[in-house]
Amino acid sequence: MRDQQLGAPRRRPVILRGLSANRNTRLPQEPSRPPVSGWEPRYRRFVITSDVAAAVLTAFGVGGAISVGGAALFKDLTLGFLTVISVVCSLAMNRAWHPTVLGQGAEEYVRLGRGMFAAAVALGLAGLATGVVTTRPWVFVVIPATAVVALGFRYLLRQVLHRARNEGECLLPVMAAGSVETVRDLIDRTKAAPHIGWRVDAICTVDGTGAGGSPTEIDGVSVIGTLDELADHVRRGGYRIVAITADSYWTPRRLQQLAWKLEGSGAEMVVAPTLMEVAGPRLHVTGVLGMPLLRVSAPTFTGMRRYVKGVVDRVGAFVLLTLGLPFMLFAAVAIAVDSRGPVFYKQRRVGKNGNEFTILKFRTMVRDADRVKHTLATANEGAGVLFKMRRDPRITRVGSILRRYSIDELPQLLNVLTGVMSLVGPRPPLPEESARYEPDMRRRLLVKPGLTGLWQVSGRSDLPWEEAVRLDLRYVEDWSLALDAMILWKTFRAVLGGQGAY
Repeated sequence: MRDQQLGAPRRRPVILRGLSANRNTRLPQEPSRPPVSGWEPRYRRFVITSDVAAAVLTAFGVGGAISVGGAALFKDLTLGFLTVISVVCSLAMNRAWHPTVLGQGAEEYVRLGRGMFAAAVALGLAGLATGVVTTRPWVFVVIPATAVVALGFRYLLRQVLHRARNEGECLLPVMAAGSVETVRDLIDRTKAAPHIGWRVDAICTVDGTGAGGSPTEIDGVSVIGTLDELADHVRRGGYRIVAITADSYWTPRRLQQLAWKLEGSGAEMVVAPTLMEVAGPRLHVTGVLGMPLLRVSAPTFTGMRRYVKGVVDRVGAFVLLTLGLPFMLFAAVAIAVDSRGPVFYKQRRVGKNGNEFTILKFRTMVRDADRVKHTLATANEGAGVLFKMRRDPRITRVGSILRRYSIDELPQLLNVLTGVMSLVGPRPPLPEESARYEPDMRRRLLVKPGLTGLWQVSGRSDLPWEEAVRLDLRYVEDWSLALDAMILWKTFRAVLGGQGAY
């Protein structure tokens, strides 16, 4: 099944044209040959080239500036070459260029960071062993600068790739195999997140049929066979990924046999665990008594990483308050001029472990807006326990602008400084909202609420209530420092775009 372009073709950037050429093709007449995905090695080459270019530019650019400061331009050219070599070797050893991590998720950036750290350690130990003290600026300045430049290059390349995927290109053909319900859920998820790069092209079910009035397809995707015939269809169709979803058919023995049959086909077998919302650092595959076991570690709510998060929260809040002070002063003046009432709005919210605190925001509504809220109950467009209106008559002219770009939330940085909130975390609920929480929803209160979170970078007020809860619970269960960094990075883009803000 090949993508079909609708409408007149548009002119693309050079890199994008390079990626979208040679799209996924099938070779049914050659079952033993791996599927052809021309964009995959091409994108990997782009990433490797960008990393090497970042190392060369900083080693001989920033390194040259350091040498100028030492009154000797490029006096130690050898250090420059050693830095480039150590960076390239460290990235390769940390598998920072593995195809499965490129283009999505935080793991790509985690491996990049590990590689750069390993390069700094290697260069520092080499300098210590040889007694060359001039390696210190290279360890503490040049390699961190290389990491920043490489991160920027990778981010730009990822945006190009995601743009292509949003237009139906550079996708990995997927064969889904499992029950009708779980396969349908997989299809819905891939359509909602095209940047992941999966496109379900075909389906195999237990009896080789779909459901309801369309026995030959599920949500527009053809059912082409039974689960017993899965390996043969994969080899003939040249699918890049075989996604195994939950079904009573799948026993350990059958999964093992399927893995053997897929050897040499070029297809990657992916098995969806039953713990769908537990992922990331909490999942570990270990071997015990000759059996492969999926070990799920408990979520961490204390310890050194949480201490580091608290320090980052306070330092980050202080820096953001300092940088945002001019905007906050301008917003305060605009609010005072636009309508009568106080500049700040105070409201009780529920924080960690159910403890209430007072949240600070810029006032974006008319005075006494809370008192007339009940009169608008019939016009409520919010999901679940939330009250939201796209055109709330209580919002002032200045308030609509402040809400669109989340400027009204800047005073919450003071809540972060005092320790009752975090930069990243679940949305802080109102007391009446938390009182209506189901037991699983109350797990959101195990951590500090955040100024931003997965809900902020995934649609904000446009999200269905169930999806917002799922994202918050995912954050609570799978929290990591890398996830926080990714959310903060995406928040700036979401705020500038104003998506879902009203």
